[in-house]
Amino acid sequence: MTPRFVRPSACGTTLRRRWLSPVAWILLAGWCGIVLSAPPAAEYHVKAAYLFNFGQFVEWPPQAYEAPDAPFVICVVGDDPFGNILDEVVAGESLGEHAFVIRRFRNPKDISACHILFIGRTEAGRLDETLRVLKGRSVLTVTDIAGAEDRGAMIVLVNDRNRIRMRINVAAAKSSNLAISSKLLRPAEVVGIEGEQ
Repeated sequence: MTPRFVRPSACGTTLRRRWLSPVAWILLAGWCGIVLSAPPAAEYHVKAAYLFNFGQFVEWPPQAYEAPDAPFVICVVGDDPFGNILDEVVAGESLGEHAFVIRRFRNPKDISACHILFIGRTEAGRLDETLRVLKGRSVLTVTDIAGAEDRGAMIVLVNDRNRIRMRINVAAAKSSNLAISSKLLRPAEVVGIEGEQ
């Protein structure tokens, strides 16, 4: 079941409640922000759509793939807040030659091939350990742990008055050889060495 959203009036005429596809979510989120008007589970529908779409706005080095047709892997570490939502969002989808695959890990030390890693709020106590495990690897770290961008996480999804917004640490991404598109940076709050004003 897909959540309902209201498009903020800052984007023009307010949109009445309607059902939106995952691709539409990221477009609205990126350029307008999304206002949640559904139960808390809707928050993770939106975050799943973000994870799915980040593949289009981030460039991984060629060596991030084991083979030309290797899958594009989205991972979750620790308790999985998505349930089957993430699996449903990526089902049958691919990024070029790379089919989407979801992997889950209980322990940061077990994390293997991964392009995007979601670190949920329950992992706040192990955030630093998780980031250490990934040091030097081209893995986009995404979390909803408050303040994690200051600790080296690359993208933090913040629920700001029922809007999901992004805080992006560009320096952390660059240190892992990831290039984030300006289309993703434009609507985000950019932090880190290059983002400070």
